[in-house]
Parts: sequence; C-alpha cells; structure tokens
Amino acid sequence: MRDVLVLCYHAVSERWPAHLSVAPDVFEAQVAHLLRRGYEPTTFSRAVTERPRGRTLVVTFDDGFQSVQDLAFPILQRLGVPATLFVPTAYMGRDEPMVWPGIDEWVGTEFEHELAGMSWDGVREVRDAGWEIGSHTHSHPKLTQVGDPELRSELEQSRALCEERLGEPCRSIAYPYGDVDERVVAAARAAGYETAATLPALAEPERPLSWPRLGVYRYESFDRFKRHCSWSLRRMQRSPAWPAAISLWQRVNPDAR
Repeated sequence: MRDVLVLCYHAVSERWPAHLSVAPDVFEAQVAHLLRRGYEPTTFSRAVTERPRGRTLVVTFDDGFQSVQDLAFPILQRLGVPATLFVPTAYMGRDEPMVWPGIDEWVGTEFEHELAGMSWDGVREVRDAGWEIGSHTHSHPKLTQVGDPELRSELEQSRALCEERLGEPCRSIAYPYGDVDERVVAAARAAGYETAATLPALAEPERPLSWPRLGVYRYESFDRFKRHCSWSLRRMQRSPAWPAAISLWQRVNPDAR
C-alpha cells in the first residue's frame, strides 16, 4: 500500500483566532498522532518524485510566517520531522507585516504582529535542519487571475530569488490560495518547477505539478482531523462516484449542510 498524506498549515499561534492559525499544542498532537500511526515523515519533493511505499507524511507550511520558525520548528525538531516551507519571496526579510487579501483584515488589530514574515536567515536556519524550501510565488497573487507576463514573472522571479538566497535549486512551488488551472500548471513547468502543491476543495488526482494537500485549520476538532487523514476516506473521495454520493447524502440530510 502507498499512502502519501500531505498536510498544509500556515501559521501557529496560541491566541491568534484566524482560521489559518493552529495552536502549538494542537499542531504537535496532530503530527504525533500520525507518527504513532506509522507514517514516515519526509519533504514534499521527495514524496512526490520518489513515491515511497507505505505510509508517508509530508508537513508543509505556506506563507513563511515567523510563527512557523518560532513555534512549529522546535516542535518538529523534537519529533524528528522535516517540513517543507513555501515562501512568497517579496515578503521575506521585510520589517512590515505581510499583507494580501485574506490576511489584511488583521492589519491594525492586536494581532497585527502575527503577520510578520520570516527573515532569509530564518529560512536558511530551517533549511539547514533538513527542511525543503519552495516558492509561494513572489507577491502571493491568485495565479489564474493574472495575465501571462505577470504569471511568468511571479513564477520565475520567486524561483530565482530562492536559489540566489539559499544557494541551491528551487524545485517546488505551492500555488497561493490553491488557485490553479492547466495554464498555471504549464507555466510552472516552463519556469522549471518539478513539483507543485495545491489545496483543492474536492479530491483531485495526484500529479507532480498539481499535488493535492489536506488543509488544516484552527476550528477543526481532533476527531475531524483524524477522519480527514484517514486513508480509506481519502481513497473513497478520489472515486468518480464520490460527488454523486455527497449529493445524495445532502439531499437525505438537508440540515447537515
């Protein structure tokens, strides 16, 4: 049996009530649970290109929040788990908070400090500990909504900056917002990426340049997390019959939507 489970996290915080933030103790419990279940941890590109047999766990982080280095990194060091960090290169090493649609609502609030991005020294620190560093584009746009010249620039500039700052090839990318179509996939291939991570709303096939991940968010119970990580459930969700089954269930249980 081959089971590659790729999780997508963003920020880690005790207090920040944002949907994309998880508490440190919850994060540790989630990863530790999967290790106890026999999942072997590795990085994103290794999992996608080598396709190891058995249970494989990939922990990924989008956006490069400073909290990932401060809180998630020590936890994963204790657990012996390398991760993959996807960084929007325009924001790394800046003193100003990271701002784009989806997190801009926190500017000017008591949680604005949570928008701090990592420094390049911080990125190198986690890389030196065995993490993979990938691109999250340059400025975090929705790639399906930009023209071809901007799309090419976002992909190529971020990859070049990662390679310049880290002194090694940048093989992977995570599409911001999980926003991708075949034009974006073709552009990523042309820009030299070998692997790419998505965040599909529904189960999708596993392809090297559009590999689905399971998003993990703050207001998700531990039982729900375990169900979503279930190999049997994920296999059923990839079945062509799954959308019809969900539609039927919703008709039978209209109050559960």
